[in-house]
Amino acid sequence: MMDEGLERERDQENGRLASMDSIESRWVFQDEDDSEIDSVDRDTVDGDGDSTPRNGLELDSDDEDNAEQKLIRTGPRIDSFDVEALDVPGAQKNDYEDVSAGRTILLAFQTLGVVFGDVGTSPLYTFSVMFSKAPVNSNEDVLGALSLVLYTLILIPLVKYVLIVLWANDDGEGGTFALYSLLCRHAKVNLLPNQLPSDARISSFRLKVPSPELERSLKLKERLEASLTLKKLLLILVLAGTSMVIADGVVTPAMSVMSAVGGLKVGVSGVKQDQVVMISVAFLVILFSVQKYGTSKVGLVVGPALFIWFCSLGGIGVYNLIKYDSRVWRAFNPVHIYYYFKHNSTKAWYSLGGCLLCATGSEAMFADLCYFSVRSVQLTFMFLVLPCLLLGYLGQAAYLMENHDDTTQAFFSSVPSGAFWPVFLIANIAALIASRAMTTATFSCIKQSTALGCFPRLKIVHTSRKFMGQIYIPVMNWFLLALSLVLVCSISSIYEIGNAYAVAELGVMMMTTILVTIVMLLIWQINILIVLSFLIIFLGLELTFFSSVLWSVGDGSWIILVFAVVLFLIMYIWNYGSKLKYETEVKQKMSMDLLRELGPNLGTIRAPGIGLLYNELAKGIPAIFGHFLTTLPAVHSMIIFVCIKYVPVPVVPQNERFLFRRVCPKSYHIFRCVARYGYKDARKENHHTFEQLLIESLEKFIRREAQERSLESDGDGSDSEEEYAFSRVLVAPNGSVYSLGVPLLADFRDTGKAVMEESTSEELKPGTSSESLLSDAEQSLDKELSFIHKAKESGVVYLLGHGDIRARKDSWFIKKLIINYFYAFLRKNSRRGIANLSVPHSHLVQVGMQYMV
Repeated sequence: MMDEGLERERDQENGRLASMDSIESRWVFQDEDDSEIDSVDRDTVDGDGDSTPRNGLELDSDDEDNAEQKLIRTGPRIDSFDVEALDVPGAQKNDYEDVSAGRTILLAFQTLGVVFGDVGTSPLYTFSVMFSKAPVNSNEDVLGALSLVLYTLILIPLVKYVLIVLWANDDGEGGTFALYSLLCRHAKVNLLPNQLPSDARISSFRLKVPSPELERSLKLKERLEASLTLKKLLLILVLAGTSMVIADGVVTPAMSVMSAVGGLKVGVSGVKQDQVVMISVAFLVILFSVQKYGTSKVGLVVGPALFIWFCSLGGIGVYNLIKYDSRVWRAFNPVHIYYYFKHNSTKAWYSLGGCLLCATGSEAMFADLCYFSVRSVQLTFMFLVLPCLLLGYLGQAAYLMENHDDTTQAFFSSVPSGAFWPVFLIANIAALIASRAMTTATFSCIKQSTALGCFPRLKIVHTSRKFMGQIYIPVMNWFLLALSLVLVCSISSIYEIGNAYAVAELGVMMMTTILVTIVMLLIWQINILIVLSFLIIFLGLELTFFSSVLWSVGDGSWIILVFAVVLFLIMYIWNYGSKLKYETEVKQKMSMDLLRELGPNLGTIRAPGIGLLYNELAKGIPAIFGHFLTTLPAVHSMIIFVCIKYVPVPVVPQNERFLFRRVCPKSYHIFRCVARYGYKDARKENHHTFEQLLIESLEKFIRREAQERSLESDGDGSDSEEEYAFSRVLVAPNGSVYSLGVPLLADFRDTGKAVMEESTSEELKPGTSSESLLSDAEQSLDKELSFIHKAKESGVVYLLGHGDIRARKDSWFIKKLIINYFYAFLRKNSRRGIANLSVPHSHLVQVGMQYMV
């Protein structure tokens, strides 16, 4: 009962978007043929056609200009979009929920190779980069640097990410865009105006609107929804964070591989830096070549290797603690951080960028969450990864306490001579594995941003039949390889690459901190003191680190900043162009009056078959349909406007995939279908499967529509029957009777000419019994279902509009440059949405159209 109460409060608080006419009387139009037209398509209201109730009367934006039509009142009716959305057996669950203990342990083992490779190899280079900025002069410097590393490792990866940020996941999905998706569900902050109220009824939405008691949450929600500036600022933060994640995917392989291969200079005295670079290039090529084999397969293979690596790291640490100086345990006293800054002043501040490298890979734990469960990530980090890392750093510091000059290769110099080559081998394997950590995170972020309209569409390969989140993007894989090779060849010093690494890592960390803070305020609704503590501590800490790395940006890390800026511009231009295109399509949509004037034959020949017209409008008749009517000699006997729509949830259950609406009277055989996908959904079905699912959903919709009308007829009395006794069509609540006159294959004559007949309604005489009306309704249902089957047998054709987007002549020069050149280039080289269905060319019909935005 409490859930039902919250649902009612939610409808009221959100501007009563979901009208309650499903339990009240409704008003419908009666056109010239007395066919019933729904007054309000209320779950598909556009940004330019909002329908507002006035004294119980609601007008459809498609019909509001039709002043000659007669309004009639009918009985209660449940909206078709609401029916489809509400019919769920239960909430959709995450792939990894309620897994067995054995499955959790297996996932925890796989996380070693996919999630923790990056943070696990940080001991290879952290102290080396730190002491390149602040050379060791005394044991106090070693203790101070170690204390900085220990507390950075505890505060950022453990406290911030493992204990806090991981819980801000979006139904098991992590990353910057998952946070943005979570915010879009709880406040209308998405700039693309294609949201439907029915989207909130998807079971995986699990919407929890801020409670009335927390005025702070409500005020924040209202402020975000009312301010366009705040919406744009939020989008900019998300895009900036995503660009930094992708930049991380470039610098992580370069840093990990270079630092591991650099150990050769310790084992073999004659090895030069150029040879290290060549070997690193070969390793990177091999690394990205095996990426296509998938996360699950590679995770199982490299999981044991990382397990051996972490055990070796801990074992070497214990050996060095025993052999050299166990007094390094004193570094857990934070006073040594004060002494470190006191002795080194500015140099200590410069070394903060190197210190942060011990926390690299923290974002991968969150971004790669879609591959694994929260429990498996937490379990692995707290009981294996963190203890081994702490022992590893303590062991290196113990060695450096007696060997101040061995800071250039601190890790390999601290390895016992008898174990050097086995450790070198496993370190290189671990480095190759670590390079995949941010690569897999990059794939996840790109898929999320593509689904939410912020990245050009690319080919996505799903590498696991069991877990849909495990993906591979070929274009980005080779793109990251090329940029990593450029970085390795142009910046051969790991110290400079380390600074670039810190820039990219800090950028995404700060964006995550801000977004999680908003989640705490808006969704978690926790105490304001806790929220402020989180924001001040972690954002202050990250800004301090960021000030250090920015001071050294001229050393070569500017390359990664330029790359991140380019990625940000690509995503922002794509989002901006997509938004303008959608708004233009909304403004140019066809009028319902025009279709009624054309009649059921639409002013042309209706050939047998089903035409699926793809468009981006969730409501209204797209302008491209008028272009088809004027360009093609005939159109199909059944037209379905299909809108592929990504909603801000990870997964949309299959039985909630399609929402249908009848666009015109029955005789027109025109429907609107919104096919909804979550950003984690895998659109792997071929066109035959997609067609089958769509037709089955359409038949289900038509049966429900007939059932509703039957219930309406049963619930009303003879008064209404007398009211409409002299109408040619008896509209609800007494039931609607239509004869379907659109010809099928059998209706074509030998003359070769298809004669289109407008559907006619049977004359109903006074005194017609309700039994005969129900019988006629059943016959009408059977005829329409038969019509659909015959149309399906005649073939399904995909009607696509190839839109050319151009800026208006009176637009500013910058807008013309962005739309006519940059956005046009991205559209030309991106993947078409229909490509996912593998539709053969013989089933495609394309018509070009130009949009002036």
